[in-house]
Amino acid sequence: MENYTYNSPTLQLEGLNVSKDSTYSVFVFLFFSYLFIIVANVGIAFMVFIDKSLHQPMYLLFWNLSVNDILGNSILVPRLLVDMLRPPSERIISYYECVVQAFTTHMFSTTAHTVLMIMAFDRYVAICNPLRYAAIMTNKMLIKLTVSAWGVAFVLVGILLGLTIRLNRCRTLIRSPYCDNAALFKLSCESVFINNVYGLTFTVVLFTGSIGSMVLTYTKITVVCLTSKNKSLNSKALKTCSTHLLVYLIMLFTGMSIITLHRFPQLSDSRKFVAILYHIIPGSLNPVIYGMQSKEIRRFLSKLFDSKKVLPSS
Repeated sequence: MENYTYNSPTLQLEGLNVSKDSTYSVFVFLFFSYLFIIVANVGIAFMVFIDKSLHQPMYLLFWNLSVNDILGNSILVPRLLVDMLRPPSERIISYYECVVQAFTTHMFSTTAHTVLMIMAFDRYVAICNPLRYAAIMTNKMLIKLTVSAWGVAFVLVGILLGLTIRLNRCRTLIRSPYCDNAALFKLSCESVFINNVYGLTFTVVLFTGSIGSMVLTYTKITVVCLTSKNKSLNSKALKTCSTHLLVYLIMLFTGMSIITLHRFPQLSDSRKFVAILYHIIPGSLNPVIYGMQSKEIRRFLSKLFDSKKVLPSS
């Protein structure tokens, strides 16, 4: 018979189940991935902040994506790295810390969708209404879009976690490498029907809105490009939209992989690793993809490195 501990202030994380021989290889991979994410995204955010030529809607919106990648990975990866070096019995986390980690994790994934949705709107206006772009994408509009992206995510995730916090807990083991909403409400012995209904509705609404806005936006952009004889416009559209679409597809593919693997309990270890990659892969590739495609960012970097070369001889 299972022993129950009601509303324990501490929980135990199951963590990653990797063999002893693989532990340090996985640790090194996660450590350097996290280091790259922080350096690259902080670098991009800093460039956008200080370089006036990057004070354009597209880059200011992308700044939100960099901030989201920094926050989402910082709440997860350092704790995961520490737990990997601990024996399973010592992977203890307080309940409130677990709730904060779950909230931040879901904020990361939801905000990634909402930010990419408003970036799609920006690309739509830039390509389909270029003459009205400056009048539509004003500073006021940028603030509204940014607040909407973070505000909608905050409200949706707040309700998601609020429904879980109300439950009494009778278990203490988090069967996941990190805390998320599903892992938290599975600690309860009460009915989680409402949690399941809201969680499913939340996921369907988010993915439907996200995929729907992308399909609608890119369909209209494609129609404009096919009917336009302006080669410069078509080239610009292909360059900026392919970058945005690639970032979105990477995030969507990794997210859908987690949902799919939930259907196969025997692949729980694979699901855990994919869940971590969901944070790491987009966070690593976003600054690279945008950095390589943006001539403004490349120009800033070339000026930065050229000035460093000049300094020693001066």
